[in-house]
Amino acid sequence: MKKSNAFQIKVFALVLMLMDHLGSAFPQIFPMWFHPLSRVVSPIFAFLLVEGFFYTRSRLKYNIRLWGWAAFMQVGNLIMNVSLKSGKIYIDNNIFATLALGLTIISIIEYSKNKTGVSKLLLLILAIILIPVCIFTEGGMSVIPFILITYSFRGNTNKQIIGYTILSIVLFAISYNPYPTLKDTINMLMFNSDFLFILVVPFMLMYNGERGMNNKFSKYLFYVFYPLHLWLLQIVKFYINK
Repeated sequence: MKKSNAFQIKVFALVLMLMDHLGSAFPQIFPMWFHPLSRVVSPIFAFLLVEGFFYTRSRLKYNIRLWGWAAFMQVGNLIMNVSLKSGKIYIDNNIFATLALGLTIISIIEYSKNKTGVSKLLLLILAIILIPVCIFTEGGMSVIPFILITYSFRGNTNKQIIGYTILSIVLFAISYNPYPTLKDTINMLMFNSDFLFILVVPFMLMYNGERGMNNKFSKYLFYVFYPLHLWLLQIVKFYINK
């Protein structure tokens, strides 16, 4: 039975995200398996982004909001990196930019459906041209294809899962590099674990199609929590290592 709404799933994703970033900031304290476990976080938000795309009142405002937060985080990262440079702190996380890119691509594709002839062709070419930009964004190699699969086969879970499986196999083949021992190989896969995004499927199946809590708090929780907790963790790391 589908029991979880979008807000509940997002909160769970935030917990996994925090675990992953705690492990990254303090690897001597937190276990390595926090990282592979959290590979579902970006796909969860990517899945809900596609859902939101079809329910939002203004797709233009949705795009502007995501790109605005991406710019805000980029500036914040720059300030943090300059301020904490002496502690060799460097933050390059910005999933906002990845999600914004994916949203823009599917927005262009959707907009092209109302066009014909040269206009339609040019819009589709633009969407295709934007796809390779994913290599410059956080987790883009898995998140952007995931968004395209989710969008293209929305309403057909079986086709979505087939698409995810193929993508997962491709990512595994790209990341797999056998080491002399099984332990070392497993450790390598725990680090290069983007292929585990496919574990998002159970969360998709639990999704009941409802938004859940709907107020300013729920709307901006992720936007605020994501950069804030990353910056705070790095500040704590900076002063601990002084």
